[in-house]
Amino acid sequence: MTRDGDIPTIFNPRRSRAPSVLVTDEGVSNGPFTHADSVGSQQEATADQPLSPLTTKYKTCSDSLCSSSARKIYFGIWVTICVTASWVGATHCIKYLYIMKPVEYDEAMVLAPQDGAGVNVTAIHNHYIATYKAPFFTTWFVTNWTMLFFPLYFVSRLGSRRCESPSDILSESIRDFRDKGFTAGRFLTRCSLFCLLWVGTNYMYIRSLHILLATDVMALFATNISFVYLLSWVILHEQFVGIRIMAVILCDTGVALLAYMDGITGSPTLGGVVLATSAAAGSAVYKVLFKKVIGDATYGQVALFFSLIGMLNAALLWPLSLGLFLTGLETLHWDRLPWPALLAASALSLVANLLGNFSVALTYDLFITLGLITAVPVSAALDVVLYGAQFEGMKLAGMILIAVGFFLVMFPDNWPDYITRLLRNIIMLSHSASRPRFYWQEDPLPTSSVHQH
Repeated sequence: MTRDGDIPTIFNPRRSRAPSVLVTDEGVSNGPFTHADSVGSQQEATADQPLSPLTTKYKTCSDSLCSSSARKIYFGIWVTICVTASWVGATHCIKYLYIMKPVEYDEAMVLAPQDGAGVNVTAIHNHYIATYKAPFFTTWFVTNWTMLFFPLYFVSRLGSRRCESPSDILSESIRDFRDKGFTAGRFLTRCSLFCLLWVGTNYMYIRSLHILLATDVMALFATNISFVYLLSWVILHEQFVGIRIMAVILCDTGVALLAYMDGITGSPTLGGVVLATSAAAGSAVYKVLFKKVIGDATYGQVALFFSLIGMLNAALLWPLSLGLFLTGLETLHWDRLPWPALLAASALSLVANLLGNFSVALTYDLFITLGLITAVPVSAALDVVLYGAQFEGMKLAGMILIAVGFFLVMFPDNWPDYITRLLRNIIMLSHSASRPRFYWQEDPLPTSSVHQH
């Protein structure tokens, strides 16, 4: 478990690990090991009874499968699945908002037969119109749901085993910001800037879904991990790793292939790719600036910060959404507004953000980041089934390059050591397998000679 002062990061965060064994006042250990006295008694009890090799192997295997690291991996797999499902669901719900809906309208016609008597006939026609084209309203509505961050954190802390009063939880979250030198005015100013950056990033992501398929947008947004590394290297002075520069080049090549997959003459694809890539860059700027300005934040600080972003968005940006609607720049038909899809997108987006910020308490942040790239093939399957999309040629090549660059960026800093160790083990195994072995059986000593010796 990570300590309460950690926030999820991508690149090898330098954070102090809590001890694996915590001793309470009663002297009972609640870590992965039992009390020292019980261990000693167990060792004395089993000293006279040696375990068989099969039992020893089974015990070692069970201990490794039930260790703390193994439990984190189990949680990590579930977190990756949940992040993938929520991210794909939110994106496809937003994409569904832009689909043209069939609308019935009546057309009156007069049929005049040969005898001169006219007959009125009403014909019902169906035509498809865009009943919803409001990316900024969608962004504003979805961002409002981030106000639930701190209430959910507050309820979870109240329901925990530690008996804490509501005032203690709130004062703890505020006190941490005060200890870092933030005044009320300075803190609200920082929150406002981050709110604008958050809304701008999400607007570009949602706006690009009006032009591109959901899979294309998600693949382009997955390149934010390469932007995070570049900004971390320049601003946060992270360690330079050559293979990550190669990963950045691969991601940029994949973006270029997706930009020109439909040509550049009379095609809106290039504009959609620019929007989605800008959203990825904006997400990277948000993450790096949060680390630079706020620093190491507790879970309470993160929850309070997101709730303030949601409140500032709801309080300050509603006139802009109303102005876009009144000027006709955004299309909204309130009688045909797809509330189920809009509410589902907001809820799933909230779940994805909660998992991205708080799941690090249960697992490694590697599994959280994996959810961004595992969502791409899942979304591709949905696009093929729902919209008959085809992934071939430059589009498929671009997505493959982005995926390869994504995994290369996630390589650890000391990856050459792992490669060297792997090659050394392979060479040792090959030598041991090629070495000839001789087996012989010695004659057992007579029983009398054994007794004599």
